[in-house]
Amino acid sequence: MAIFPQKNLLTPQDVANRLGVSTTTLSTWRCTKRYPLPYVKVGRLVRYRMADVEAFETDRLQEGLA
Repeated sequence: MAIFPQKNLLTPQDVANRLGVSTTTLSTWRCTKRYPLPYVKVGRLVRYRMADVEAFETDRLQEGLA
């Protein structure tokens, strides 16, 4: 069983700020599974692992046309 250090867990507000979207958008993505952004759920609390958010960003990196 993995243990996640608190410093590596982000709140929905942290992730929304980082990605430039609203917390409502993140909630919609979770409910519809529109984007594969893993999250940790304990009771009603939702947290995101920093590594998962970084991988999500990397997977969506678009190459610029030169």
